[in-house]
Amino acid sequence: QVQLVESGGGLVQAGGSLRLSCAASGRTNSGYVVAWFRQAPGKEREFAAAIRWSTGSTAYADSVKGRFTISRDNAENTVYLQMNSLKLEDTAVYYCAAKLAVTIPTSLAQYNYWGQGTQVTISP
Repeated sequence: QVQLVESGGGLVQAGGSLRLSCAASGRTNSGYVVAWFRQAPGKEREFAAAIRWSTGSTAYADSVKGRFTISRDNAENTVYLQMNSLKLEDTAVYYCAAKLAVTIPTSLAQYNYWGQGTQVTISP
């Protein structure tokens, strides 16, 4: 079992920045892919970014590419999502997810473990 705990959400003005954290515990190892998904009100949960723990390889949705950066800290067993140039449409609950994989899945159905989510609200 893997436990994921997100933190760092909050209210920020458009154009601002926020950093989300996803702390992993339990049966974690370098074979995992950790991803961030987000779900805006009335919309389906969608892929935002992901990172392969072993290699640091990353993937991003087109909507966040160039603005968001995903990274990991091996010592802290934590994955971060640095979000810059935030837009109103980035308002959502952000979820951390993990799965053992050799590639980077972008479909939420492929992820086994989920955190509880953290709210990000962007104001005008």
